[in-house]
Amino acid sequence: MKDFILPDIGEGIVECELLAWLVSEGDIIVEDQPVAEVMTDKATVQIPAMYSGKVQKLYYQTGEIAQVHKPLFAMDIDTKGDDIRAADTLELGSNEVLAAQTDSAKKNSPVLSEHPNKTHVHSRHIETFILPDIGEGIVECELVKWLVSEGDEIVEDQPVVEVMTDKALVEIPAKYSGTVVSLCYQQGEIAKVHSALFTMQVTEDIRENGVIKSNVSSPISPANKEQKGQTDNQDTRAVTHSGLNSNHKVLASPAVRRVAREQNIELSQVHGSGEKGRILKCDLVQKPVDDAKACTTSEVTSRTNPGQTRVERISGIKAAMAKQMVNSVSTIPHFTVSEEIQMDALMALRAQLKDDFTAQGVKLSFMPFFIKAMSMALKAFPVINSQVNKDCTELTYFHDHNIGMAVDGKFGLLVPNIKGVQDMSLLEIAIRASELIEQARQGRLKTSDLTGGTISISNIGVLGGTVATPVINHPEAAIVALGKIQRLPRFDENDQVRPVNIMHVSWSGDHRIIDGATMVRFNNLWKSYIEQPMTMLSTMR
Repeated sequence: MKDFILPDIGEGIVECELLAWLVSEGDIIVEDQPVAEVMTDKATVQIPAMYSGKVQKLYYQTGEIAQVHKPLFAMDIDTKGDDIRAADTLELGSNEVLAAQTDSAKKNSPVLSEHPNKTHVHSRHIETFILPDIGEGIVECELVKWLVSEGDEIVEDQPVVEVMTDKALVEIPAKYSGTVVSLCYQQGEIAKVHSALFTMQVTEDIRENGVIKSNVSSPISPANKEQKGQTDNQDTRAVTHSGLNSNHKVLASPAVRRVAREQNIELSQVHGSGEKGRILKCDLVQKPVDDAKACTTSEVTSRTNPGQTRVERISGIKAAMAKQMVNSVSTIPHFTVSEEIQMDALMALRAQLKDDFTAQGVKLSFMPFFIKAMSMALKAFPVINSQVNKDCTELTYFHDHNIGMAVDGKFGLLVPNIKGVQDMSLLEIAIRASELIEQARQGRLKTSDLTGGTISISNIGVLGGTVATPVINHPEAAIVALGKIQRLPRFDENDQVRPVNIMHVSWSGDHRIIDGATMVRFNNLWKSYIEQPMTMLSTMR
């Protein structure tokens, strides 16, 4: 008799309420069959059996609190034959066929004879990949792109799917090597953390000292391949011809059961296309039988009816931006200061340095100059590089100048920041800025690149904008919007009209801690460094 230990259900969860037992003492159960339904403080979860066998004792009653890492129930594991699938074949009435094939496979298997201390668990089994915690506070993400298809062979740590959270684009790698069986979400759908993401057929495993290791390097002889193919075909035929068994427990993940409840679908009447008849999400969608890619294809219907509307979910980075902007304008009293900056001297200096930077593989833009000038001005006005707490009772001054740049990225507006600008040279800033901009446009920024900023720059000029009233990137205290450079007529000191390259800038500040006079003085210093860049270079550290 073996105790089943209640596993980790989610980060930080140490106990759960037992809602219902799905089996009784004395029942015969199979691997992956749901045994109990428990409720945490976040969701209702079904606990599947890890092995096939007979339930001997249930340690909790319905309504009691079960502890994580404590025994949930006890069972006698079915150990007949080295291949646990023999238990499934007994139910299908083909024990004699599989036993003969298993005996034959044993004779041809060098792996079992060479490892007397190892217990063979199963030559192949279905593993459900659960979407893990991606980051603090993230409970769902949008599935952007599948990097594999059903039937593909994958290896451990190979990227399988790209998902987008409200912070960044993340690649999810495979935990094991094997074959992809089914994809549980379509591109564009919202995947919940701790729900089934995909299922895969894991390659041969060996249990050694209680640890499962993937035996991907063991060669398989042609005879073994042929024998394995016959066994697989026999299993497939047995499951296919078995049809729906009303006495058999339904195999389905919690996410599938939730969808079934929402759509009023009786799972016992659904034929599962997964291993051992497991019901997948695609099995709940009523589509023609010849739609072989029901789980992975997304069909978009285009109509031209007058008055037609289209509803699109706001999710991922767009949703994060919406919340951030609402939080900023509702909690920070904004005020704006505008000014014109003459760019002629800086344009001349950039032209002189451009070839030197190009020789080092860096494209020099105006942005590194703006960023470095801002950092030098912040040393004289540290309040601009501070943040106030929620109750407006404390002010935190930051030593590091972590200057952000608003980038029109692949999935929306992102504001990555360059850390520690005060200690960087123009070349280092240019290199880092290029890296962040490229990563933002590809949607591959790290969470650390998007957090920890102390002040931001929004360059609307690259898109042709002239004037803007920027919204502060909460919880920062200030942001500046840069307009496009225009060649405009201006009077010189002799009252003569001459053409000048002008850039319009607009500052927004947190009026709780920054007054208008301080903002103007700060802007004047920053402006002087840009209009007289040689002064900036002479005092740069």
